Amino acid sequence: MTPVCSIVIRAHNEGHHIGRLLTGISQQTLRDVQVILVDSGSTDDTLTVASHFQVQVVRIHPQDFTFGRSLNMGIAAAEAALVVIASAHVYPVYPDWLERLLAPFDNSRVALTYGKQRGGESSKFSEHQVFAHWFPNGSELRQDHPFCNNANAAIRRALWEKHPYNETIPGLEDLAWARWAHEQGHIITYVSEAEVVHVHNETWHAVYNRYRREGMAFKQIYPQENFHLGDLLRLFFSNAASDLQAAGRAGMRGVFWSVLRFRWNQFYGTYQGYRRSGPLTRQLKQAFYYPHNHIGGEEKQPRRTMAPIDYREKTP
Repeated sequence: MTPVCSIVIRAHNEGHHIGRLLTGISQQTLRDVQVILVDSGSTDDTLTVASHFQVQVVRIHPQDFTFGRSLNMGIAAAEAALVVIASAHVYPVYPDWLERLLAPFDNSRVALTYGKQRGGESSKFSEHQVFAHWFPNGSELRQDHPFCNNANAAIRRALWEKHPYNETIPGLEDLAWARWAHEQGHIITYVSEAEVVHVHNETWHAVYNRYRREGMAFKQIYPQENFHLGDLLRLFFSNAASDLQAAGRAGMRGVFWSVLRFRWNQFYGTYQGYRRSGPLTRQLKQAFYYPHNHIGGEEKQPRRTMAPIDYREKTP
């Protein structure tokens, strides 16, 4: 029997997180699913934890890894017409996560959906602000620009067969694919109710490297675009000020230096990424970088009609 969906998870040394995601998948209202774990040479207990669940493992050598290549290998093994893509360090909040994420595909013109992300307890304050900016509380059935995020997304396999993920760029393979789908006239849908917690517990150098890699990728996808020193300084100061205002409204103390370090590594990394690989398109610049005054303090209350998944003592 063909599964309702195939779930592709990319992982490298995610033993601390993968069990919670797989537990959350097992608690979903949609049960007939295929789970594919694309492992790029984990040396911890990632595969041991995964062995407690019904998971198909696809291996990729670390030297062959790119985000796009690992996704292509995972989707090639998918049996379902709809493919869910999840980071190994996310986990669903509600048991109808898959149901909500896949519902828009009833419209044959929908090519891609992506869901809300929120930080975990260990996430840096500015990371929470980024998530709140990128993933608002309201859904958008027909998005007018090609933004998405493959930590929590779903696509049609038939469209992937026509246009696989780009294996040559160092990141943002999701943005490149969304751009193609958007240009082909397909619909991209943001589903706020399909919520996951995304655990980013990075060193400051890792934050810098992540944004540098994405800056390099963005420049390759949009070669006419530039990110100048003036952009770095303007965006650093405006986002840091917005974060500190939000922290003040929330009564949070002791985040001053964390905010400054995060935002500096974010935008200095972006600046260096652009240098190593034209202005940004207005909509994408707004979606990626600019703060909104409303962020921080208007988080939606938990859904009353659906209790969140209880992860206590369920994860191996």
